[in-house]
Amino acid sequence: MKNWISRLRGGPDNAAATPAAAADDEQSGGVAAEIDATYYRWLTASAGYDAPADVETRILDQVRALARDPAGAAELVPRVPEVIPQLLRSLQDEASNAELARQVAQDVVLVAEVIREANSAYYRPMSPVKTVEAALMMLGQNGLRMLLARVAFRPIIKLQATGFTRRAAPLVWNQSEKCALAASLMAPGLTAGAFEAYLSGLMQNLGVIVGLRLADRVCEDGKVPGSSEFGLQLLDEGRKLSAAIATHWDFPQPVADAIAHAGDPGDENLAQALALGDRISKLRLLIDANVVDEDDDFVTDGLDNFQRRCLGKLSMVES
Repeated sequence: MKNWISRLRGGPDNAAATPAAAADDEQSGGVAAEIDATYYRWLTASAGYDAPADVETRILDQVRALARDPAGAAELVPRVPEVIPQLLRSLQDEASNAELARQVAQDVVLVAEVIREANSAYYRPMSPVKTVEAALMMLGQNGLRMLLARVAFRPIIKLQATGFTRRAAPLVWNQSEKCALAASLMAPGLTAGAFEAYLSGLMQNLGVIVGLRLADRVCEDGKVPGSSEFGLQLLDEGRKLSAAIATHWDFPQPVADAIAHAGDPGDENLAQALALGDRISKLRLLIDANVVDEDDDFVTDGLDNFQRRCLGKLSMVES
């Protein structure tokens, strides 16, 4: 197991040798970068190859160019459904919550999603929930908003694609869902908005998906560059692209800013919540894939008690 983990992390030179070294790395974002590198190597394990430098550069340059042209980038993915702006406008509008509930009752797909969510292991009802009214009571207003946002985003991230992106998109969406939930749980302790943190988590991987689609065009036979160094750059540039698209789609500026700064959140509370949610969700996926152990330093030394409880709660979120 440890040799497998070492290979995924890119070898012993990239790993902190001791908990003390990991703590030192934490200050400069070293642990977060190592988790990102491990996640990327796991994500691309079936298709990653030692790509020439010019191939990596071409892909990253295209991602950067799209970040400067968010309108063009947005054309590569389906338009975000109108329900998202509606949800954003309803945040401070109590009357619109009742309207959203009525909309749910009129949509067969949403009715099924709401009842399924209320009966999930995450909510653990005492008895099966069978009606929309009971499901909405279980979810609450914020839970309903989060569910509707997730339903709206799912076809955007899990878009129809070819090559490696087709295989990777469901995994990226799984991480997005878990990131959104973890970020929303982190937000209150950082005096950040839970729903804004949730939207940031759902949105931040959109640029990564676009980057993978570009890699599919540049590379051949469903392959993508597999190096940790490329992966870290793609995740970073993809995050910036996501922020640009979020701004183009008229998302609240705090959401776009949080996505843009999550790689180096500083003292921005929403960005900190997103960065923590991203780290915890990636650890959840790596643990479930048997790449990282529950007692790994990433978990025991890298997360506090509340963050570890959040990590455990994510195990109840269905992919």
